Order: sequence, then structure tokens, then C-alpha cells
Amino acid sequence: MQQFFANKIVRFVLSAGVAVWLYWACPPCLNHAILAGVLVLLLVLINGSAFFSQINWLTQGSRILVGALFIFSGFIKSNDPSGFSYKLEEYFDVFADDASRYHFLVSFFHFLKGWSLFLAILVCLSEMALGFLLLIGFRIRLTLWLLLAQIVFFTFLTFYSACFNKVTHCGCFGDFIQLTPWESFGKDLVLLIFITILWVGVGNIKPMFGTLLSGLLTTVIILGSIAFPLYAWYYLPPLDFRPYKPGKNICEEMKPGPNYKQAVYEYWYKNKKTGDLQSFPPDKLPWRDSITWLYDTAQPPRLMHAAVDEPKITDFKITDSENGDDLTDSILKNPDYYFLLVANDLSESNRKVQGRINDFVGLCDKDKRKFYGLTSASHEQIRDFRHDVQAMYPYLNSDQTVLKTMIRSNPGLLLMKGCQVVANWPYHSFPSYNDVKTMYFNVKEK
Repeated sequence: MQQFFANKIVRFVLSAGVAVWLYWACPPCLNHAILAGVLVLLLVLINGSAFFSQINWLTQGSRILVGALFIFSGFIKSNDPSGFSYKLEEYFDVFADDASRYHFLVSFFHFLKGWSLFLAILVCLSEMALGFLLLIGFRIRLTLWLLLAQIVFFTFLTFYSACFNKVTHCGCFGDFIQLTPWESFGKDLVLLIFITILWVGVGNIKPMFGTLLSGLLTTVIILGSIAFPLYAWYYLPPLDFRPYKPGKNICEEMKPGPNYKQAVYEYWYKNKKTGDLQSFPPDKLPWRDSITWLYDTAQPPRLMHAAVDEPKITDFKITDSENGDDLTDSILKNPDYYFLLVANDLSESNRKVQGRINDFVGLCDKDKRKFYGLTSASHEQIRDFRHDVQAMYPYLNSDQTVLKTMIRSNPGLLLMKGCQVVANWPYHSFPSYNDVKTMYFNVKEK
């Protein structure tokens, strides 16, 4: 990059031109004062590279910060690759809807959706590997190019999501730290600035080890970066940050905190006389002045204040699949142990394990333990599925997103006692009833 921008005039013209275009093309959802400040800072760094490249501590500090953050981000997502793949599917659905007039793009995004798990693991691998390569200073120019490409892509992604209110949580740090799209966009802008500093001071980055040792360490990191998310996918996330993990009380998680405050949004109106857009808070909406102002339905509301101390679980509900009756309280108030078999998508639910599930249910019936299936499928789909796999237990309905959050397995088993989540298992390690009985029901087997 330094060689490409070697000519100061070319560097200034190109960088200034791109900055002006970005400022002009940016929609009103982004504060233009903040945008101008970021663009000016990038211009100063790029065109003052001769000066900033001499500040070694600035380069090394940026190197540690960027490397550590990429490793941390990749590790957290690797801990729950299924959850990250669900987030990618959400993005692909949004892009497919927005590109509905272009059939080839819709097909492309649907194709990517089918590869979401592979792409999730690939992103995790790239983040951890690039962060490690940056810290040890190995293949540094290739590393910086890939870091720059990745951060530019994710900056656009989070901006698009935030500006048009498409995806409420970016999934950057999984369920460990849930950032809003605007928070994630701000984080990406900061990383873009630090990666620019790294390009400016690339001459200060020296390898920590020789080529042979660096290559060996990189190979080990890459293999580990592949093995860890595969393990987390096959079983369950080793570090569970979800509100449905064992030990959590669903009823308590559905309650707001003591300092709860609702989110507040501003709404966009267009001036009929000038054509200008202006946002108004809820208590100052110009709905009385219909001669001057027209509510702009094309602009999504802008978040003024995020919700404070809101419930961790907001949309958990269990209904009868046939008539839609709400059964949430009647099931959660069961003081005894009972089981929930979660199948977020019956058409994709693993059928090889169904024989073991049926045997498990038979032993539950002998002990008069309740066993329910939870799915988002229709009553007709449930009926056909139960007939195909000879399922002798009832299926109830719940929201698919909720079911995906409850357990990262399709199907997955939860042991409940009242509102309390006692234990969970993926279908890859579906337990025997006798083991569960011995471990949790305090009954000595004869």
C-alpha cells in the first residue's frame, strides 16, 4: 500500500476523493459530524505517513490491540459456531429481500445461506489466524491486506444493518457481548483507524520468530481454529452465555430489571416545501403540521436511547400446535422434572436419533415423566413427522428463533424442573434415560 501511494500528490487526490465521495453518499442516518471526523483522521494518517511511521509505540500498540481483539472475537464466535451461522442466515435473508428485483442476487444469497455454517467457521478461523499472524509478525503484508479487506466488509455490513434497522444484534461477540449494530459499526470504525495506523507503520513490525517456527506455529493455530468450532458444533458451546443454559430460571429471565426503561426512537419526517429530512423524538412529532411535514416510511426509526435493564428473554411462549392455546404457564409451573425436546426445524431435524428418543419416551411414560416436543412447524407438518418417526409424544409450538437460542442442536434435549433449566444434551450425545434418572432424580437403580 505504501508503494502504491508513494507519490504524495496521487495519494492525497485519491484519498481525498474517496473521503468526499463517502461523505456525500452517506445517508442521513449517520451523524455527518462524526463521519467527517473519522474521514479527516484517516486522511491525516494516510497523508502524514512519513511522520506517523516514526512513532514506533503507536504501531506496536495498534498491533497488540488489533491482534488481541481479532483473536478474542474469533474465539468467542468459535465457541458457538451454530449461533454465528444463524446470524449469517439472518443477514443473507435480509440481503435476499432487499435484492428481490435481481433474481441472480436472490439465488446467490440463498446459496450462501446453505453454506452458513461453513462460512461461520471460516470467519472464525480467519479472525483467530490473522490476529495471531499480526502478533508474531509473520507474512505481515498479506496479513494486513486480509485484515483491511475483512474490516472494510464488516464495516459496510454493520453500517447497512444499523442504518436500515435490519439486524438488531451483529453477532460480533456472540452472546457474550451483545452489541447493537451502531455499537458494532463504531467498533469497526475504530479498528479501521488502527489498521490504517498499522499500514502506515508497517516497517516497524518485525517477525518475532524465524520462518520455520512461525510457519509451524501458524499451522498449529489454524488446525486448532478449525477443531475448536467443530467440537462446539458437534456437542454444545463449551462456554454458554445464553439465558437458557443449565442453571438459568426462564421465569426470572423473563422479568425486567429494577432499572428497566424502554428504548426510545426518533422518527423521520420530510419537509414538503424543501424536501429535507429531519428526525423528531416521540414527544415532538409534527403530526399536527401535516401541511409542512410528511412521515417518511422509507427511513427506519433512529435509536435515541437503548433499553436499560430489559429482560433477557422477551419472546418465550409455548402454544398448542392445533388451536394455538397458550400453554406456557401450565408447562413451566410443573414442579416435577420434565423434558423438552427442541427441534427448531422438523424438516432438518436429525432422524437417526429418533429411535433412541422413542425408547427414552417409553421409559419416561413408565415413570410418569412429562415429555414434550417443541417446534416451529405447522400442525400438518408435525402430524406427518410424528407418523414417519413413530413419535409417541406431543409436539407444541414455539418461535423458531427462540428454539435456536434454547439449544444449538436440532433436535436437542432439555431437562427442566419448573422454570429451571437443569441440563441439556445435543442429539450427538443423546443420553440414556437410566443415566439421567440416576444422576438427577436421586433414585437408586436396582
